[in-house]
Amino acid sequence: MKHLFHLFLLSLLIVSTASAQKISSAFFDHVDQFMKSEVENGLIDYGALKSNTRLSAIIKKINTADLSLLDAQSVKAFYINAYNLQVINEITKAYPIDSPQDVNGFFDRMKVVVANEKMTLNSLEKKNLLNVYNDGRLHFVLVCGAHGCPPITSFAYKPEVLEQQLESQTILALNDPDFIKVDGNKTELSEIFDWYPSDFGGSKSNIIYYINTYRKNPINKSTKISYYTYDWTLNDVNNATNEVDEVVTKGNNATRYIVSSTVPKGTTESKLFNNLYTQRTGSGGELTDRSTFFTTTYSFLYGATDRFNIGINARYRRVRNDLASSSPFAVLGSSEAQSTRQGLTAIGPQIRFAPVKEWSNFSIQSSFVFAIGDDLKGNNTEPFIDWDGATWWTQIFNDFPIGNNFSLFTELDFLIEDIGRSSTGHINRFSTPVTAILSYNPTPKSTIYALSGFSPFWQSDFDYFYQLGIGVKYQFTPNIELELLVTDFNNQFLSSIGGQATTFNIGYRFNF
Repeated sequence: MKHLFHLFLLSLLIVSTASAQKISSAFFDHVDQFMKSEVENGLIDYGALKSNTRLSAIIKKINTADLSLLDAQSVKAFYINAYNLQVINEITKAYPIDSPQDVNGFFDRMKVVVANEKMTLNSLEKKNLLNVYNDGRLHFVLVCGAHGCPPITSFAYKPEVLEQQLESQTILALNDPDFIKVDGNKTELSEIFDWYPSDFGGSKSNIIYYINTYRKNPINKSTKISYYTYDWTLNDVNNATNEVDEVVTKGNNATRYIVSSTVPKGTTESKLFNNLYTQRTGSGGELTDRSTFFTTTYSFLYGATDRFNIGINARYRRVRNDLASSSPFAVLGSSEAQSTRQGLTAIGPQIRFAPVKEWSNFSIQSSFVFAIGDDLKGNNTEPFIDWDGATWWTQIFNDFPIGNNFSLFTELDFLIEDIGRSSTGHINRFSTPVTAILSYNPTPKSTIYALSGFSPFWQSDFDYFYQLGIGVKYQFTPNIELELLVTDFNNQFLSSIGGQATTFNIGYRFNF
């Protein structure tokens, strides 16, 4: 038995060793041959690559590479080639497209395998290269598949000549008049310098000093710096023409998170959204009472496929009824006061899917949550906190980019609440909320938006609500986002008594 166990361990070792690809000079030679044959003046024929078995063979080596015996320079060269080839491979799989940005989460959500490790392209660029080597020249050899990047080379990056290659490509880029645009005392830079300022010294003077280190004609230190819009047009040989076509630029739209898209296969999305709704009511024109609801909604999705996600949705609530003069934020305080209540009130499964492959910004999300707890609708001693029955909420999302820095998000909902708990034993409330959000992205990481929403309630006594609001979002990283929103809220009841209602919202998003 002991010998069998040792034999089993030996078999595992043999299998794992056989599956790992030792990286040697032959790997870099194969990449070099591939680049020489497939890159033409910084462009690639992606359509022809769909049937290219050499690319798939090289990608397989990248997937299973064993880097344990490589020196630092060889590892650096490997990761540069791995990044460029993974970009080419993923574009080829999605082709025909006009831009890598047409693929949902191409850089920050979709995952590739490099040296037996799953990672996003952004992670490969930052964690395996920029953060390790602290070398700004990497930005001029890592190619994102678009015209805005420095052009892809028709050779591989090799350890023995890597230093010379990095210097050469940096000199070419920083002396290219289409990359560094100097006009008198004005200089337009690629947004690469705006997105990664710390890699070039951080401050304006340091960035100019870095650029001038490589330029034949130095930029004046007092020059006025601005950033031209990044050109995300695919570096496809089939897009090349003798005339200047309309450039596919997406500006700050290019890096924003698309709420309406599905989560790519193998990745997750977690959202925590906090909504504080407070209303003041009364009679005879005097507002005497305040009711406040604080709702925390947690949503989790996992990409089972690129177009189908599964997850859960849960709701936690606190409620407080008080005098109109009280603070709406008192609901976040002690729950021992009179007319207060709190608890987890609902939880259930959730799905999101993209029914049309070509419409990457169109999706449908549906959740069915079950009520948790007794007498959630309230009784003689406790206030209303939620519905006693289940809730089925289906949301139809769509997103439309408008130019380079604006976008329009639309949402149509079908909301069925308190299922099976009405006096007739059937559905209690059915509504169809409609929401529109116009967003402006002043920078790649920030968003300012205006929200409008209207919801009719289709019941015997017709009712409605509407809200108007303004919000901001900030992406600390492509995977972490903070959102703040304030809205003015009204409905038929509040209008009839001259009441007032407001919502305060804060949300967090995490993608991994």
